[in-house]
Amino acid sequence: MDPEGPTVRPDGAGSASHGPEEPVDPESGVDPSSHALLHAFTGISSDLDTRSVLSRILLSACDLTGARSGGLGLIGHDGGLRELVPHGLDQPTIDRIGSRPHGWELLDTPGLQVPVRVRGTTLGVLFLTEKRDGRPFTDRDELLAQALVNVAGFVIENARAYSLSERRRRWLELFGELNELLMPPIALPEALDRIVTAVRGAAEAMSATIVQVPEQGDAFIAARVGENTKITEEEAAGFDVAVRSVINDGAILHVDFRDVVVVMVPLRAHLTVPGALCVTYERLSDTDELEERELLTSFADQAALAIDRTQALEDREQLAVISDRDRIARDLHDVVIQRLFATGLQMQSIRQLATTDELRTKMDQNVRDLDQTIRDIRSTIFELQHRPQNSLRTEVRDLVREYVPVLGFAPSVQMHGDVDMSVEPKLQQQLVAALREALANVAQHAEAGSASIDLQVTATHLRLRVTDNGKGVPDDREESGIRNARRRAVMLGGSLDLWPGDPTGTAFIWSVPFERVAATS
Repeated sequence: MDPEGPTVRPDGAGSASHGPEEPVDPESGVDPSSHALLHAFTGISSDLDTRSVLSRILLSACDLTGARSGGLGLIGHDGGLRELVPHGLDQPTIDRIGSRPHGWELLDTPGLQVPVRVRGTTLGVLFLTEKRDGRPFTDRDELLAQALVNVAGFVIENARAYSLSERRRRWLELFGELNELLMPPIALPEALDRIVTAVRGAAEAMSATIVQVPEQGDAFIAARVGENTKITEEEAAGFDVAVRSVINDGAILHVDFRDVVVVMVPLRAHLTVPGALCVTYERLSDTDELEERELLTSFADQAALAIDRTQALEDREQLAVISDRDRIARDLHDVVIQRLFATGLQMQSIRQLATTDELRTKMDQNVRDLDQTIRDIRSTIFELQHRPQNSLRTEVRDLVREYVPVLGFAPSVQMHGDVDMSVEPKLQQQLVAALREALANVAQHAEAGSASIDLQVTATHLRLRVTDNGKGVPDDREESGIRNARRRAVMLGGSLDLWPGDPTGTAFIWSVPFERVAATS
């Protein structure tokens, strides 16, 4: 893959011809080729954009040698071409060359190949096809091309260094702006959207996506911005496996999908569903720079911390609202109702001193009004202590908090999907009842030290998974509450499964088809 020097291929084989000597300019003492070469040196040194530099070098090489067409590409870490710049080649020919360093040899035309080297390292390869006049390439053409790429190597290296410094600057600016981008108050979905938008801009990528994968269940896209690459079912399955591998192994991964490359890095958040940040580049773009991958990984780590902070603040706000509701309910019960009740008793005592029937009637009405007020306040207290029916998220957290004293620890809770808005009240009651059975089973039989709750709402299913690290399910167990939970699932067209944990404990998986329930409830 690393040619030792220039290779001339006239008509596919043989060596270059020398060609006639060029006349020397009597005024400057320089031949026209040298003039052209000096002009080319000036032209290729006037730009810092890598692709523009490659294009200038290729055009200069074609002008110097009279080549009809050609290409110039940088060699990546895998030995294939990237940043391939063609000139005068049609698309089928470009496709035949592909990403192979010697792909030009597949062409049925005479050609010239020159490696682009800097300090002994091969950066790329310049290849030129047939000349415009139909003649073979000469030794002079070879010397001119070699002289050009000798200077071009340093120009390319300088342009790449500048490009890398610019990318580094964009990433560092993004690091500084990350906290501001995710400054509370902000909801978690909006935070994820801002993350993918920012990383796509910094990486100059086609798209950026956050994919989350629950412990049990299908991977789902939590946020995405940019072009949506179409992939086959087989590629989609491979993509799912790759995401899970990134999450489990905590390592960066490159996945090829025909004309694009997807770079995946783990998103190590602890308070939300595990996920991966996936950035999609064009195949021939500069995606294999080690420093860029490290910057992407560092950004993902900072973003994960920001996501955890957002989720923690959201949980704290919910707990604060619940605490305020409980405090207001206690104050109404302990202070307001007691005072109203005392006032009613006083009015009944004073009634005995009334001298007219009219006054006694008015006092009786006032006492009845006080009784009705007390009933209204008690109804308000009940509503404060039992959150609105459409908030499944709050009801799950309330139930978990209720079981903390019984369990002796606080289970972790993860919920994803449209939990609060899409679940029908009838299904919500069934799910909460199943969760209560699961927590009661952990408290009474598991002898566990920790547990986790994962609730997933998708377009087709609602899944509740409760796991613990206890002693597992005994073979001679008697199902009572579990039988009730299973019956609830079966009545809704779903199922309840109990699986042994890894390495210990039990996994309680309650799942029902969501669309079917929503249609019949």
